Amino acid sequence: MNEISVHAEIDYKVRVGQEWLPFLQSVRTDHTKVLVVAPENVVQLAGLTELSSRFNFDLFIAPDGEAQKNFTTVEQLWKKLGSLEFGRLDAIVGIGGGATTDLAGFVAATWLRGIAWYAIPTTLAGMVDAAVGGKTGINTEAGKNLVGSFYSPRAVCEDLTWLDSLSDRDFAAGLAEVIKTGYIRDTSILRTLHEFRDIKEARRHSLELVAKSVAVKADVVSSDFKEGKLREILNFGHTLGHAIEKSADFQLRHGEAVSIGLHFAALLSEPALDFPPSETAKLKALLDKFGLPTHIDHQRFPWDQLLGLMAGDKKSRDGRIRFIGLTSVGHPAWIESADSDLLQATYERIAE
Repeated sequence: MNEISVHAEIDYKVRVGQEWLPFLQSVRTDHTKVLVVAPENVVQLAGLTELSSRFNFDLFIAPDGEAQKNFTTVEQLWKKLGSLEFGRLDAIVGIGGGATTDLAGFVAATWLRGIAWYAIPTTLAGMVDAAVGGKTGINTEAGKNLVGSFYSPRAVCEDLTWLDSLSDRDFAAGLAEVIKTGYIRDTSILRTLHEFRDIKEARRHSLELVAKSVAVKADVVSSDFKEGKLREILNFGHTLGHAIEKSADFQLRHGEAVSIGLHFAALLSEPALDFPPSETAKLKALLDKFGLPTHIDHQRFPWDQLLGLMAGDKKSRDGRIRFIGLTSVGHPAWIESADSDLLQATYERIAE
């Protein structure tokens, strides 16, 4: 097991390779009451209904995917906590993908102005990104994650056996976040990924990929918990990515939308930051190797629609759309206010 420390408003450990059930049992021992939040597919896969009786925890079954990250589900959870008379010595455990840990953390942050919560991510994207760093939140009609809080878990348990249940598509979607960490900080991740023949080989090296990616995020978050500046580098690929997700009504995987966003940001970095076109080509080839999308259907995702969504994103400032780009591999930089003509020209390079 690899333990990676995160220093934020509290210090906590991300335990990569720890078995999830003993972890859950220890959480149950440490708190008066425990509410597990998990989507139906995880409930069925892990037998959580039976385990809730066996280990005496309560269970809230959330909708699947991004459908759980809304005020309706939050209100249902608040009512559940009220009926259980949850107090300050009690805890919430989110078991699922990034949407579930976002939801669980947000509800924990808002109940009694903050109770303990723990994350057990079950997807690659959840392990390397959403469950680490203390960003919690839900989606609104205006956009993704616009309502939320910075509120760290007490611990994160990353049992890699969960990854065996993922389809290649879902595993690849998580790899988009792994690739991101390589481009913004740890280039050894990219060297490793370039050596793999296919996604099957990448799966066999999950421990290395997860541990290195979590280490990048932990280091960045520990230096800038509330996104004063440095933490924004974790948004590489996400400005356009979030707009695509919203425009697609969350029918694309988060990592698939981010993959397109990574390609877009690299292309934008060429004129804006002198990023070498040869390196953009390598980034695209890496995404292609794992079956990740790099282009966009211009009829399904028209530029004006995406532009409006990006303008309303939490990363914009005073109406200016901000991107994280690259000056070179491993060296991110800010593109504060790209010219509208340049943005549209870059979009046309990825539009089909």
